[in-house]
Amino acid sequence: MNNRDPRFKQGVFKPKHPQKFIGKFAIYRSSFELRFMRWADSNPNVLEWSSEQVIVPYVSPIDGRAHRYYVDNFVVIREGTVVKKYLVEIKPFQQTQPPRPSKRKKPATVLYEQTQWIINQAKWASAREFAKKKNVEFIILTEKELFVR
Repeated sequence: MNNRDPRFKQGVFKPKHPQKFIGKFAIYRSSFELRFMRWADSNPNVLEWSSEQVIVPYVSPIDGRAHRYYVDNFVVIREGTVVKKYLVEIKPFQQTQPPRPSKRKKPATVLYEQTQWIINQAKWASAREFAKKKNVEFIILTEKELFVR
């Protein structure tokens, strides 16, 4: 992993239950993603899960070009007597809300946040459409869901 950002907890997660994991590597790019992977690996109701295995095509409104969105995780969960499939994106809550300009933020920061918001909206819209066609649910988890006790 050459693109590591030292500000974030990043690495490769080694599942304790590899029979449930789909793929070669479980790559996490944040402590939130690592928390989700630990949960998926240890939860007996999770039948299968993967990391960045599902690729959703989308068109960026910024450059008008086609891109590939690697959804953070795919998970198959037994919920009572029903088995459900989810595409799971993991983001800090703040990044799931429209950015707010502030006099304390540099103009470049405001522009970056707005650009990321626009791109993420395009990714998530494409993921919802993709999921619907595959009979899967697309969800976004934040620290509000990941850190519930």
